[in-house]
Amino acid sequence: RLLRFVFPERPGALLKFLSLMEPTWNISLFHYRNQGADYGRILVGLQVPPGDAPAFDAFLATLGYPYVEETLNPAYRLFLQTSGHAAQK
Repeated sequence: RLLRFVFPERPGALLKFLSLMEPTWNISLFHYRNQGADYGRILVGLQVPPGDAPAFDAFLATLGYPYVEETLNPAYRLFLQTSGHAAQK
């Protein structure tokens, strides 16, 4: 899953994110961008087993950071998502 977050620029913001994650989830992409504001823009790719969807939704609600799910974004699907055929090569 690909998500775009707005993290507050304060000590412990990343630690909160990481601490609330389940240990079986894998961060496969993490891109941070700050332009001197009181928040940072984060793009995160997470590998979450399909059976963990309810726990992942609870994680997002508990975290409380604004986010947008980009998993179905056409640009992501075109440039970043691995197709089954590409993964087999």
